Amino acid sequence: MLPALTVFFMLIFVLLCFLGILANGFIVLMLSREWLRRGRLPPLDMILFSLGTSRFCQQCVGLVNSLYYFLYLVEYSRGLARQLIGLHWDFLNSATFWFGTWLSVLFCIKIANFSHPAFLWLKWRLPGLVPRLLLGSILVSFIVTLLFFWGNQSAYQAFLRRKISGNTTFKEWNRRLEIDYFMPLKLVTMSIPCSLFLVSILMLIKSLRRHTQRMQHNAHSMQDPSAQAHSRALKSLVSFLVLYALSFVSMVVDATVVIPSDNMWYWPWQIILYLCMSVHPFILITNNLRFRGTFRQLLLLARGFWVA
Repeated sequence: MLPALTVFFMLIFVLLCFLGILANGFIVLMLSREWLRRGRLPPLDMILFSLGTSRFCQQCVGLVNSLYYFLYLVEYSRGLARQLIGLHWDFLNSATFWFGTWLSVLFCIKIANFSHPAFLWLKWRLPGLVPRLLLGSILVSFIVTLLFFWGNQSAYQAFLRRKISGNTTFKEWNRRLEIDYFMPLKLVTMSIPCSLFLVSILMLIKSLRRHTQRMQHNAHSMQDPSAQAHSRALKSLVSFLVLYALSFVSMVVDATVVIPSDNMWYWPWQIILYLCMSVHPFILITNNLRFRGTFRQLLLLARGFWVA
């Protein structure tokens, strides 16, 4: 029988995942309806649709992976399920980071105010490049997935053979593969989107500070539409920055310390990893007037249904 604390954290994790799945599913359904009605989506909505879709699938895959690992540890290690789940997770994880990066870049281009010719050129040119950027992100994620799959397949074959050269045990060899191959691969593949993401946030902060300094003598500066747009964009991106930080920490932990499923910290760690992924779509919904109005109506309908 499972300890009560483990069951509690496990239920919190499942609830958190379901909330994230519902929020991302709501964004995808809203934008799908707009797409069918108009026949096209604006650049920002295209990125939100791609990000919502990848996160929806990623949380479904992550939920299945965590539960399967916890309930069937031996079968998970020996069977092909680990390879299949890892294949989908690596692709969705890379795609989600790239889509989130393009969201931050487009926020910066649309909202920040700079007079540099290069920035003005990007402001004019970037929205038209969004479809190509999204397709390029999918292609890069596919290549990254193949590289991860090669490493996972090597670990799986070694597990089946249990024949490791020299005095090295399978556990030591697997840990060496994680540190010498997966860790550098994760750092290299995440360095470019993370750098673009951080640059976008820093530019937004600088633009907001300059705008605030210009408006500091205005008594209604906090109600200025430009300042509000800066604040809304920063609120969305800062929460996503937490996701980047948690993902980096998870890479270090996975490469150095293995948290087994029977450890009391397994489910709290899963909650930390999925927290921002579940919270961020709600921030996107509350910062979008279209999403917020429809979401509020759905909450009122759900409340009336339960009351009745």
